[in-house]
Amino acid sequence: MVREITVTGMSCGGCEQSVEEALEGVAGVESASADREAETATVEGDADTDDLVAAVEDAGYEASA
Repeated sequence: MVREITVTGMSCGGCEQSVEEALEGVAGVESASADREAETATVEGDADTDDLVAAVEDAGYEASA
């Protein structure tokens, strides 16, 4: 399953990488990519949406599903 979440607060490539690493650390995530210009992150896998949002927020960014 592929889903997209909204992520705000990313301002550089390092931010995108931090969000991707946070998402990839969630159980069930196969891959993740973040796009700071679109303010989104796309996640492939069967992880729980609440877990994805929590991981991004723990990394210091705002997120919503």
